[in-house]
Order: sequence, then C-alpha cells, then structure tokens
Amino acid sequence: MKLLYLECNMGAAGDMLMSALYELLDHGQKAQFLRTMNGLGLGGVELTPLSARTCGIVGTRMQVTVHGTEEGTDLPHGHKHAHDCHAHSHSHSAPGHIASLIDSLSLPEEVRSHARGVYDAIAAAEAEAHGCPVEQVHFHEVGALDAVADVTGVCYAIHLLGPDKITASPVHVGAGQVRCAHGVVPVPAPATAALLRGIPSYSGDIQGELCTPTGAALLAHFAARFGPMPVMAAENIGYGVGKKEFPAANCVRAFLGDAQDGADGEILELVCNIDDMTGEALAFACGQLLDAGALDAYAVPGTMKKGRPGQVLTVLCAPERKDALIRAIFAHTTTNGLRARRCAKYFLRPRTETAQTPYGPIRIKRAEGYGASHSKPEYEDAAAAARRLGLPFRTVWEEVLRCACRDGEP
Repeated sequence: MKLLYLECNMGAAGDMLMSALYELLDHGQKAQFLRTMNGLGLGGVELTPLSARTCGIVGTRMQVTVHGTEEGTDLPHGHKHAHDCHAHSHSHSAPGHIASLIDSLSLPEEVRSHARGVYDAIAAAEAEAHGCPVEQVHFHEVGALDAVADVTGVCYAIHLLGPDKITASPVHVGAGQVRCAHGVVPVPAPATAALLRGIPSYSGDIQGELCTPTGAALLAHFAARFGPMPVMAAENIGYGVGKKEFPAANCVRAFLGDAQDGADGEILELVCNIDDMTGEALAFACGQLLDAGALDAYAVPGTMKKGRPGQVLTVLCAPERKDALIRAIFAHTTTNGLRARRCAKYFLRPRTETAQTPYGPIRIKRAEGYGASHSKPEYEDAAAAARRLGLPFRTVWEEVLRCACRDGEP
C-alpha cells in the first residue's frame, strides 16, 4: 500500500504542505505541477519553488505571489493567514465566488472537488468563529487568491502522487496570540480550533501560530487518521519550509513509501442483552446514546435465557468515549451488565460534494480507498426535493445518481 505520512511537529500551513508534497514529486511531475499551476490564469498568481533552510535542514519554500506580491510576508508568526473573515458586505471575495473560481480552473475534477471540500470546511469554520451565516463569510481578495493556490496546489500534488492512504501526526498548534483582521486572538485561532475539532493537537513552548486554518482544513480533509508514524518503508521524504525561524526546524515533513495494509484505527463495541424493554423505549435509548457521542447504536433480535425473545444492543464508539457511553447505557437501558471489545477499524475516506441536478443542488456522499469508490446522494436532500416537487423518492434518487456519475467517478 502506498502511504503518505505528514509530520506536523511544527504545525502546518497550506504553502508548507504544498512545498513538502512538491519535493516528493519526480522531475517530470515537478515540471508538470509548475506548468499546470502557473497556467491556470489564477488572477496573477505565480508559484516559484525556492531552496530554503531551517535549523540546518534544506528543503523547499513554495513562494506564492499575486501580481508580484507575496501575501503575509510581514506577519509575525511567519505563515500566511489568508482566511481573515469579515461579516460585512464590503469584502471582496465570498465562499460562492471561491467555489466558482475553483470550478473554472483547468484541473481534474477530482482535484477541484477536493479543493471545494476544503474551502467549504474553511468557510464553515470561519462562520462558526464569527457567529455569522456561511453566506456572509468574506475573504480578502489577494489573500483568497493566495489561499486558493495553496489549496489547489496541495490537492493537485496529492493527485499526482496518488497515495492509497494518507495519515498524519498530531498537530502542534503553537502558543500565545496572533493578529488577524478583527484584532488579537489566542492560538490556535478560533477557525483553526474549529477545524481541528476531533483531531489530536497540542500546544508547547514555541510562541506563534504554527497551524493556520488552511493547513488545518487540508489535514482534516485528507488524513484518514492521526497518530505516530506507522511502520513503512519510506522511498522519498519532502521538507516544506516556512518563512520564520523558530528554535525548532520550521517545516512540514512528508514521507511517501510502502506500508503493510493495516487497520485505519480502533473502535470499541459495547454489547448487552435486553429482554425487558419495549421497542419504543429501546429506540429512545439508542437516540440518547447517539446524542452522547456513540458512532452507532443498533439492536438485533435474539433469544435470551429460558427462550425469552429479546434484543442484542450494540453501541460503537471511539475508545476514548468508553466511560461516557458505558454510563449512558446503564442510565438509558435496563441492562445490568455489558461486554466491551476493541476492534480494528477499516474505512473508506469520506468526502461530500454538491451535484447540480434537475431538482436543484443535491449533496453527494463519496467514500474512497482500498481500490474502491462508493457514492450516494444525501438522503435528506433527495427527500426534500421529492417532497417539494411531488415526485416519487426513487425517481429523484436515481436521477441524482446519474448526475453524480456524470460529474465524477461513481
């Protein structure tokens, strides 16, 4: 299995990730990458790979200029922060504009789809951080173009590398405070913190913003899991260097090589037998368990002691949620005991995109990995369209599937 591992001991920014991935490309791919990215006609954006050094380590810093100007050069933390958000109507570039811009680029649809997904996540995080609807999130015009180059560059480099699986280390976010358009905010910036929700991250003694919203969104979008470097035979190593010097080497390190097929992580099964609850009560309990953080909760019929009919309740959760879910099971069911077992977890990497259909925009859920690709419409969107238009659900579902296959791989 071809594995890409991203080491984020000094955080991650879009340009640093792009630089590290660029170093993994072979000579022909590097030429193709620069030719394609600089030929997009992206509003005067130009990418130039520069040799850079940090703490004695030589790597690449991808210089991204817009009409000859490099965004974020004077920021104290040394990373570009192109996602400063403004919830007013006078900003230059909104999420809808960014999506249209990405759609217009001469890149493979897979690359554009990933880039749109990353930007959707950034816009949602900025909206959460600033307490405004996503539609009101705006980005600085130059910063937006700069960040689009970072995002599409990372997506295109991954497309050229073609890894079967991407994993990453826990993310070092830095410490202290950072200045953005609204003033001085704590590190990690609120949007970054929202994007890293559920992802292992940590602070430290190094003062400054080490992980930007763009870096966080890219890691959250592509990495199937976060943890120590798995057993792998690295064939190539890339160093993406940031602008600022820190006491530690300011770089993202990327490893590409072969790894044995293994689990994507662990999941916990909590199982108990129940023979004295009504169907309604058990259904309510399952809903409460999902609200308490269970990944899934379901019951199947079984025969209990003395031939009594009953239900076998299974609750799936992350190992770290074990204690909370055990308490919830005892609180919401009549069981006096349960069994817990750890299981290896294998899964396809999920992503969501939007298909334009005769019934309006419908979200499509896709999952990829292990040589497989699955897709299906978002049920709630298809059902809402069927109700709105008075059509059979199956009619809408099948037409949306046809549209999804036209727009991307099935």
